[in-house]
Amino acid sequence: QVQLVESGGGLVQAGGSLRLSCAASGRTFSRTAMGWFRQAPGKRREFVAAISWSGGNTYYADSVKGRFTISRDNAKNTVYLQMNSLKAEDTAVYYCAAGTIVTVDPQYDYWGQGTQVTVSS
Repeated sequence: QVQLVESGGGLVQAGGSLRLSCAASGRTFSRTAMGWFRQAPGKRREFVAAISWSGGNTYYADSVKGRFTISRDNAKNTVYLQMNSLKAEDTAVYYCAAGTIVTVDPQYDYWGQGTQVTVSS
């Protein structure tokens, strides 16, 4: 079992920045692929970013490429999502996910509860 707890969401103006954190416990974090997904009201959950267990490979949705950065600190069992140049369309609940394989599909084994990000225009 893996427990994931997201933090760092909030209200920010367009053009601003936020950094989301996801603290993991319960499983060897350093061997776990991690992903961030988001879901806006009335929309399907969509892929945002993912990172391999080593941190050597990262993947991004086209909509966030160049603005968001995913990283991880295996010593702290934490994955981060730095979000810059935020837009109103980034407003959503952001979910952290963990699994054995890094993928852009929502097929991760474990999910956090989500953290709300609201970008005002």
